[in-house]
Amino acid sequence: MTWLARLDLDYTLEAERSVARYLHQGPLRILQSLYPEGDAVCHNVLVHPPSGLVGGDTLDMKVTVGPGAHGLVTTPGATRFYRSEAGLAAQQVHTRLESGARLEWLPLEAIAYNGCDGLNRAVFDLAPGAELITWDITALGLPAADMPFAQGTFRQHMEIPGVWLERGTISATDTRLMDSPLGLAGKRCMATLVFAAGSAIASERSDRALACARELLEASELRLTAGATSPHKQVIVLRALAPVTEPAMRLLRKVWAAWRHEMWALPGTYPRLWHV
Repeated sequence: MTWLARLDLDYTLEAERSVARYLHQGPLRILQSLYPEGDAVCHNVLVHPPSGLVGGDTLDMKVTVGPGAHGLVTTPGATRFYRSEAGLAAQQVHTRLESGARLEWLPLEAIAYNGCDGLNRAVFDLAPGAELITWDITALGLPAADMPFAQGTFRQHMEIPGVWLERGTISATDTRLMDSPLGLAGKRCMATLVFAAGSAIASERSDRALACARELLEASELRLTAGATSPHKQVIVLRALAPVTEPAMRLLRKVWAAWRHEMWALPGTYPRLWHV
């Protein structure tokens, strides 16, 4: 049996309070809204009770953030793409941020299990004046459990329409990609952190964001396999390769907190779930 799960999540600003409302179909839920930073920022946890996808499963999420609203979404655990025998398993999110809106889309990692056929797709539409912080963390197999990603295919797609597009296909049997120094060099975790805006980011803001990211990179155990750049005037990107998920997650959380402080004058307060 395959699952089709849909979620529509909408953030609006009401009397200076960011309010989340949602509709769902199938096993996809938003838990109670939390306000650890006050009314301006609404924190939510996205839950998929089956916790994993097999061939034919689809998670389809649509998120809108109204003018002036600010939402932060994370997950309680990794999204697992299990071995597929019935075609593609897909997780896809399409967001729309209106002018002055902010969104932090911060799911925990996606794990590509041996034999999977998976797609992880994210599209972010940003109106002028909107800003976004998001990340994508992908673990290929479970090296610590001696469960390598030896067979299967994993597809990635991250897009800001008209501004920035990254997509690729990872085949477990492509040894030049998986093990070459010009590819993943034997690393099995890929991580990308993005700050994006619906308008050009002022050069002084971009320079400050890059400077604080690079300072944290230099102090990181991943300093030789990570870097930060601005490939477009509306996008700032940090990328890292790691042998396993944990060091990549530590680095991205530190830079996320620094960017929050530098770009939005907000504290780098971790969502409560990250302390569990």
